[in-house]
Amino acid sequence: MGAGGIMLPNHAPIVIAEQFGTLARLFPGRIDLGLGRAPGTDQVTVHALRRSLAGAESFPQDVLELQAYFGDVRPGQRVQAVPAAGTNVPLWILGSSTYGAQLAAELGLPYAFASHFAPDQLLPALRIYRDHFKPSAQLGKPYAMVGVNIIAAESDDQARRLATTQQMAFADIFRGARGLSKPPIDDIESYWSPLEKAQAMQMLARSIIGAPETVRAGVDALIAETGADELMIVSDVYDHAARLNSFRLSAQACDARSRQSELA
Repeated sequence: MGAGGIMLPNHAPIVIAEQFGTLARLFPGRIDLGLGRAPGTDQVTVHALRRSLAGAESFPQDVLELQAYFGDVRPGQRVQAVPAAGTNVPLWILGSSTYGAQLAAELGLPYAFASHFAPDQLLPALRIYRDHFKPSAQLGKPYAMVGVNIIAAESDDQARRLATTQQMAFADIFRGARGLSKPPIDDIESYWSPLEKAQAMQMLARSIIGAPETVRAGVDALIAETGADELMIVSDVYDHAARLNSFRLSAQACDARSRQSELA
């Protein structure tokens, strides 16, 4: 059980420590915590949260403060996060640029990159992370997760139709019209302009969309290129049953890949 993730500038570190410390007490050894530096939303919502973008500047210090709350109580420590102390909840650094890679490497923490919407910097960020990694009490060597859009269905055509929900959502972001997910449509070209298409497809460039065999080939290629230790799969599908089926087919494709690797 984990968070992928908490946008730390939106919260006080002690509050997050209390919340995840509680989870760690309820489910020992089963909780991890992903931390991001971005606000994770639009400017109107940032205002509603009563937060300032300047909060991102203290992100490294906030991570260290949060880490300290999860550690053992020190002599003379006046502020404690109850019941977080001593839980040592594992922290992850989340990123969509090279900033997070540098921080994760410096602190010796696992790193997750959001290539499901920021594919351009995936490889440079992973290279920086691995080249500059410093071992820590939590982690002895680099450990990287890659976020990836996977939309799976029984056929490539079905999957491509399901994917129009996410494509419309990205077009809407560029229009300044964020909203709830929309049902898939037959002709995505009728929805977006050429510019919106180019912008959306640049952000979705690493998406894997198709039947199980297509997904398996895409996953094989992604892991071969990145050396990812884990994948975080995003399946933005409108219908709940179809979304569950997408996850099921994706899992089967990844499981088949794992079995083949073991046999090799």
